Amino acid sequence: MRSRSLRTRLVATLLLLLAVATAVVALVTVLTLRGFLIGRLDGDLRVSSRVLARVDSAGNPLPLPNLGDRPGLRPPDSLSAVLRHGQVVSAWVYTRDGAVQPVSPMEFPDLTTVVVDHPPVSADLGSLGVYRLEALPGPDGNVIITGLSERQVQDTVARLVTTELIVAAVTLLGAGLAGAVLVRRELRPLERVAATARRVSTLPLDRGEVSLVERVPAADPRTEVGQVGAALNHMLDHVGAALEARQDSETRLRQFVADASHELRTPLAAIRGYAELSRRGELPADAEYALVRISAQSERMTTLVEDLLLLARLDAGRPLERREVDLTRLVVDAVSDAHAAGPGHRWQLALPEEPVTVPGDASRLAQVLANLLANARAHTPPGTAVTVALALEADGARLDVVDDGPGIPPELLPHVFERFARGSSSRSRANGSSGLGLAIVHAVVAAHGGSVSVSSVPGRTAFTVHLPSVPPARTTPLRVVHPGPVPAPVPLPRGR
Repeated sequence: MRSRSLRTRLVATLLLLLAVATAVVALVTVLTLRGFLIGRLDGDLRVSSRVLARVDSAGNPLPLPNLGDRPGLRPPDSLSAVLRHGQVVSAWVYTRDGAVQPVSPMEFPDLTTVVVDHPPVSADLGSLGVYRLEALPGPDGNVIITGLSERQVQDTVARLVTTELIVAAVTLLGAGLAGAVLVRRELRPLERVAATARRVSTLPLDRGEVSLVERVPAADPRTEVGQVGAALNHMLDHVGAALEARQDSETRLRQFVADASHELRTPLAAIRGYAELSRRGELPADAEYALVRISAQSERMTTLVEDLLLLARLDAGRPLERREVDLTRLVVDAVSDAHAAGPGHRWQLALPEEPVTVPGDASRLAQVLANLLANARAHTPPGTAVTVALALEADGARLDVVDDGPGIPPELLPHVFERFARGSSSRSRANGSSGLGLAIVHAVVAAHGGSVSVSSVPGRTAFTVHLPSVPPARTTPLRVVHPGPVPAPVPLPRGR
C-alpha cells in the first residue's frame, strides 16, 4: 500500500478498521446469542429430563403421565438412553414426525462419557446431529440419559451469521463509497497544494524574468493541510524574492555589459584608425610590426565587443526583425564564404528541391550559419568533410551541420552553448576562438522560437537547428542531447 495514493490508503484503512470492528461485534453477538440459546435449552432439558427419563427396567420408554400412550407427545428431537454398569442398554430418539428411532451403537461411546449429576454437555451423535445431554441416576442402579437436539440453536445462529455477513458486506460497500467521496473532499486542499507545486515546477526559474505569482489558496491554519499550504506559500514568497534579486542583478549586469560594449566601440575604432593612419608613412620594421599587431588585436577586440553587445541585447529581449527569410539562399552563401575561408576542408550541401523560408531576422540567421561553419572549420583538421543539410518539416525548417572530425569531448558536450566555453585542447585561444560563437547561435535561435541541439561521437559531430514556421510566443529553452543518430544529409559534389 505504500505505493498507493494517500486517498486510497485512507479509504483502505477506514474499511479495514470498519471490517475489524464489524467482525468483533458480529463474533460477540453470535457467541452471546448462542450462549443464551444453549442456556435456555439446558433449562428446558432440566425441566424435561424428569419426564423424558420414564423407561421400564428393560430400557423401553414408558407413556407420559396423563397424556395417553402416544410417544409422539414427547418433545420432538428428544433423546432417552439407559446405562447399566457403564454399558448402554437402550437409546431412543423421538423424531419430529412422532416416530421412535433407535440410536446407532456407533454413537454409544459418546453417551457413556456423560457424567451423572453434572451440567449438560454437547455431543455429536453423527447423523442425528448435536445433542445437549444430561445424566441422572435411575432405578435399579441404572443411569438415565436425556437430551435435546441443538438443531434449532444451530439454525438460529446460522441465520444470524448469514444476516450479519450480508449486513457487513452492504455496510462495507456503502462505507467504501462514502469514505472515498468524503476523503476526496477533505483532500481537495492538499490536491490544490500539489497542483500549485506542479505549476511552479514547470516555470523556467533558471533564466529570464520570472513572475512567481502562484500561491496555495488559503485554508484553515489549524489543520495539517492549512499548515502545509502556509509553509509552501512562505517558501514561494522567499523564492520569489530571491528570483527578483537575481533578476535585478542580471539586469544590472546585462546593462553594464551593453553600456561597456557600446562605449568600447568608439575608442577601438579610434585605435584602429590611428594604427592604419600611422602605417601609411615610412616606419621602421619593428614599428610596422607593432602597428600590424595593434590593428589585428583591435579588430579581434571589436569583434568580441560586438558579440557581447549582441548577447546583451538578446538577453534584454530586444525584438528582432520579422520578415520572410530564404534559408536556402543563406545556406548557399554561408557555405560559399566558408569554402573561401577554409579551402582545406571539404564543404558539401544537401538542399531540398523547393526553397525553404521561415519568418525571422536574415542578418542574425546568417550569423548563426557563419558561426556554426566557423566552429566546424576552426575545430577540425584540414580535409574534414563538413556537410550542411537543409530540410522542410511540418512545423518549420531543420538545419544540420555535420562534420567527420575528432568530435567534442564528452565532458564539454553539455556546456558547448555556454558563454566562453572552451575545451582544454582543440577549443582554445590558439585558434582565435572567443567562446561566444555557439552562445550567440543559441541566443539567436531561441529568440526566433527555435531550438538547437548537438550530438557528438568521434568521427561525427552534428549541430541541429529547428526554426518554427510561425513567430515565437516565448523563448525556447536550450536542449543539449547526448550523442545519438542525426539524419545524415545527402552530400552534393564538392564546390557546389
